[in-house]
Amino acid sequence: MEKVLIVGAGLAGCEAAFYLANQNIQVVLAEKKTISLGPAQKLKDYAELVCTNSLKSMDPYSAHGLLKSEMEALESLVVKIGKKHSVPAGDALAVDREKFSKEITEIVKAHKNIETIEVDVVDPLKLASEHGCQYTVVCSGPLTSPGLESWLASYGDKKDLYFYDAIAPVVDADSLDYDKLYFKDRHKTEKADYLNAPFTKEEYEKFIEALVAAEKVPAHNFEKEKFFESCLPIDLMAERGVETARFSCMKPIGLEREDGTLPYACVQLRKENLAGDAFNLVGLQTRLKYPEQKRVFRMIPGLENAEFLHLGSVHRNTFINAYEMLNDDLSSVKNPNLYFAGQIAGVEGYTESASMGLYVAWQLTRKIQGKEVVTWPYETAIGALVRYIRTQKKPSPSNINFGLLPSVTLQKSQTRGKKRAMIKKEKRKIVALKAMESFKQHWSNTQC
Repeated sequence: MEKVLIVGAGLAGCEAAFYLANQNIQVVLAEKKTISLGPAQKLKDYAELVCTNSLKSMDPYSAHGLLKSEMEALESLVVKIGKKHSVPAGDALAVDREKFSKEITEIVKAHKNIETIEVDVVDPLKLASEHGCQYTVVCSGPLTSPGLESWLASYGDKKDLYFYDAIAPVVDADSLDYDKLYFKDRHKTEKADYLNAPFTKEEYEKFIEALVAAEKVPAHNFEKEKFFESCLPIDLMAERGVETARFSCMKPIGLEREDGTLPYACVQLRKENLAGDAFNLVGLQTRLKYPEQKRVFRMIPGLENAEFLHLGSVHRNTFINAYEMLNDDLSSVKNPNLYFAGQIAGVEGYTESASMGLYVAWQLTRKIQGKEVVTWPYETAIGALVRYIRTQKKPSPSNINFGLLPSVTLQKSQTRGKKRAMIKKEKRKIVALKAMESFKQHWSNTQC
């Protein structure tokens, strides 16, 4: 019987293990968290959400919504358990991280076709041989251990094996001043899920000034910091210009107060759990040193006496050059029985990582069954992600977005008299509908 070693029990690893096991394929799942936690990790359970508790939009006409619908067709464990332990977050799927990770861990460990082992993997191929595995899937994630990273360096250019990511702080709900805060969502008129901290122009400019002047944690080993553009530290945004944050995570658009007035800028807080006893500072991931975080973030209106349950941090992420190293099924060019999935393959984001675990497991199942590799249409969300990482000569991790999908051109009759925002919305809906149809046909053809 064929056997697969999976290195890493993060989102991609758990998805891949669960999918393969459900196809009656034996899996050995190796994870080091129970031995020692890595940077940014806090839980010993699998599938930990280290940066934020949001799995992004569920809107079927959004890029993230499209990706989730395709994952659900593949019977995604992450989406299923995420929905079960969701917390209010507008149209986004945000989860109670501890309950989410705990249940995924229990499900994976209880599966009759999955054997879990506790080991810090430094040579995946050697470990696979020791456990009688014919195939190996490396899902070590962005927090790859030093030993395994050294092994990875032999496969590609070491200078492309890192970029930096940052985490936002979490505050105690009871320590907030609700007289200065109000609930409202940008795109939802019914009961709101987000708590908002409004700034005047003077308050905002002082906050930005403090972010720029505050002490930051330096890069490790004199490495150049290469941050993912969609997850920039708030202090780096401040350094780019006083208005940068106000047109990004602190934009006030859609956040009018009850009297109809619009704040100059706004920080949004999202619930960490159903109990609502903790809030995540949305978009305020940071490089600030711990004492500086407390000082500066207490300048946010309503957070003057905030108690911080978790402070933000910066950690070093690892990924490979998929363009040089991988085939279309994300197997290694050098060894077709070695696969890479998740963020290590060059995607960014929770569901993106999980979807690559499902994709690799799907392709590997076909190989074990004696079927050929199938290239997914890039009109689909999963196909677009694979195409992106396989065609970038200079790796740059990306999440799912409409820029990865084929664009459409509207006729003049379709745009006449309409505002740019409405035209953009209509174009995205057309792209989404085409993606849905493309996936439907692909899925029908490959299930025969």
